[in-house]
Amino acid sequence: MSKNQENKKEQSNMKWVIKSFIMTFVLSLIFSYISTNGVSNLSLFPATLILVLVILLGIIFDIIGVAVTVANEQEFHAKATKKVEGSKDSLKLIKNAPKVANVCADVIGDICGVLSGAISALIAIKIAAEINLPFNIQYVLSALVSAITVSGKAFGKDIANKNSTIIVHKVGIVLNKFSKK
Repeated sequence: MSKNQENKKEQSNMKWVIKSFIMTFVLSLIFSYISTNGVSNLSLFPATLILVLVILLGIIFDIIGVAVTVANEQEFHAKATKKVEGSKDSLKLIKNAPKVANVCADVIGDICGVLSGAISALIAIKIAAEINLPFNIQYVLSALVSAITVSGKAFGKDIANKNSTIIVHKVGIVLNKFSKK
């Protein structure tokens, strides 16, 4: 690789890092504001439901990020020649696997992790206020949320590795529905 090509690659990578930083900052700010303000006004059951949804969202996007990195591009070339719905969008995902994985697993996944921590703290405060517990339940709830998230992502990685073609194709179909038509 020539010196000029290396410089262009480094500049492109730096642009992506900056875009990733800005995207993460803005999304995190928006989601944190909405979830913490929304959850603080809810009763215990809906707040817990939102916590579960945030954890699941993080796990699902982690699965997508892994699936895109391990999917076989050749299978989608064959589907694209047969004009199978979503195959062209699936190819775009695979060709941009590092960025897609970064957005899915790191940006969205990490934001969900931070949000689940904040939401679990708010839920712990609600539980403590309602039940008047003699110990701080926040530590137990925080550990439970972390354990569920980490084990869910570990389980999800196995699913993503075994079913990458199906997962990427389904995401490609969803993207196809939202593409410019």
